[in-house]
Amino acid sequence: MALDQDRIFSADPTLNRAINYALSNPGKRLRARLTQAAAYAVAGEAVAGAIDIGEAVELIHTYSLIHDDLPAMDDDDFRRGKPTLHREFNDATAILVGDGLQALAFEQVTDCTSLTAEQRLALVSLLSRAAGFAGMVGGQAMDMAGEQQTFEIAQLRELHLLKTGALIIAALEAGGICAGATVAQMLSLRAFGEAIGLAFQVTDDILDVTQSSTTLGKTAGKDITAAKSTYVACLGLAGAQNEANRLLQVATEALSGFGEHGNELSVLAVAIVHRKR
Repeated sequence: MALDQDRIFSADPTLNRAINYALSNPGKRLRARLTQAAAYAVAGEAVAGAIDIGEAVELIHTYSLIHDDLPAMDDDDFRRGKPTLHREFNDATAILVGDGLQALAFEQVTDCTSLTAEQRLALVSLLSRAAGFAGMVGGQAMDMAGEQQTFEIAQLRELHLLKTGALIIAALEAGGICAGATVAQMLSLRAFGEAIGLAFQVTDDILDVTQSSTTLGKTAGKDITAAKSTYVACLGLAGAQNEANRLLQVATEALSGFGEHGNELSVLAVAIVHRKR
């Protein structure tokens, strides 16, 4: 990630190594790309601030993965093809790195001087809600509570609109805020985000049963082991694939008002549904 090194320096050398470890393998950077593409869809050109705000969203996402992988949560040994942070270091260090990255995300927003104070305030409100009890954290709690239970499809959608979808939706709305989107444009970005947020999770569930751990860069078959309800469990493999394609169509239709300026968002939506990891 392109961050000011002074912002991520710690007086503790072990914490410094752990921070660098966490940030050295940034993954697909989907949320940052969505923020920039959403800003472009609204403005028809690159928007000052969208890069910095996309980085802030990625910091929140990275923090959430570090904490989700902990033994008290999803208890995973690999992430993005490497040992998870708590396996490489220890649980306490992983918790501290996650806490610090979350704080750093909001520092990144508030220090983005290419945006107005009103825009920065709106972004802090948006991202804090998406990451909190009414968003990602609440969805994770629902997911953990749902182990060894069978969810109906409506419950799955509610869960994943929070756990996975909330930050994806916020990434898009953040791009809209950076570009000064109208109410109608923000509603279109939200509709697109809801569809691809769910499509992302449906595809994750498909990949969990069709790809190897090596391909995924994380442990395959975890949902089956934890007896979690998934789209594949609810709909079958073919049904889940049909649902992913249906959501892709919904997402594409939500972009109609942006014309050719929405093309990059459309490309990202296709990549989400047809990815292999």
